[in-house]
Amino acid sequence: MEPPSAPPRGGLIPWQELLLAVSLLTFWNPPTTAQVTVESVPPNAAEGKDVLLRVQSRPGDPLGYNWFRGNTVAPSRQIVSYAVDTKVATPGPAHSGRETIYPNGSLLFQNITLKDTGYYTLLIVRRDGQVEEVTGQIRIFLDLPKPNITSNNSDPVENEDSVVLTCEPQTRSTSFLWSVNRKSLLASTRLELSLDNRTLTLHHVTRNDTGPYECETRNPVSAGRSDPFTLNVLYGPDAPTISPSDSYYRPGASLRLSCHAASNPPARYSWLSSGRPQPSTQKLFIPNLTSNNSGAYTCIASNSGTRLNKTTVKTITVSGNTTGLPVGSIIGIAVAVLVGQAL
Repeated sequence: MEPPSAPPRGGLIPWQELLLAVSLLTFWNPPTTAQVTVESVPPNAAEGKDVLLRVQSRPGDPLGYNWFRGNTVAPSRQIVSYAVDTKVATPGPAHSGRETIYPNGSLLFQNITLKDTGYYTLLIVRRDGQVEEVTGQIRIFLDLPKPNITSNNSDPVENEDSVVLTCEPQTRSTSFLWSVNRKSLLASTRLELSLDNRTLTLHHVTRNDTGPYECETRNPVSAGRSDPFTLNVLYGPDAPTISPSDSYYRPGASLRLSCHAASNPPARYSWLSSGRPQPSTQKLFIPNLTSNNSGAYTCIASNSGTRLNKTTVKTITVSGNTTGLPVGSIIGIAVAVLVGQAL
């Protein structure tokens, strides 16, 4: 940071005369209405940077300057004093070695820390015996690290579990913002934010709550965004479907049935034929069908994560009739046709 003017020559020479004058004037003369102002440059600073408390509209006849830590004047809180005539700066008890006072009264802080946040009081002693007192403020914030999202439940079950997502790390004076699928959160009775917005609770998660989620952190000097976080919601199996839709087969044909159910993790499949176990596979194949293969075929879909099972039953008929009508009905139709022809 560029200083407002050249720094004074160093030295630890006691400035007893000015300190005595300040003490007497402060005791006997109440501070005048402050015309002087102190501004922080920059107004908000990141930890580790430099900050200048710049004095503006200072009087034209200053005898000396005194800086104090806090918003009160106390000898133990004195940072530094400066005598204008001798250009001598004298550190006080509250001097940390990082403060430099300039001839115009401005005070530079180097390598600022969070502990430097707060108010600072400047006491200006004028040659006419008047004392002016003015207060400035320094605001220091962390240069925020990249946030990350943690979850209290890595494998929530649909419609059963709730999930708490937390934006880490926790830092003071920080705003937290959440988004899902790159969009702001929509109002929902199942979504709940903590008072500081740092945690997001999803009540009774569904398969549509997988995300991805992102959290953003902000303070006056920096901002950061997390990597996308996706939930692994366990769900299903839904009621399985059996394909193809054909139910009637000729003797000697092959039966190929396939079962599918929406599920996470993927479902495991097993079959029953008229109550008799068949190979545990998603696709069932039976060659050279006979009438003995007619019956109810049951697909069982199982989910190891949710510990749920769902079944679907399909009836298969094996006969020489490809129309799917009973033999008696076919004979009846044939007789009716013959009678019609005879007439």
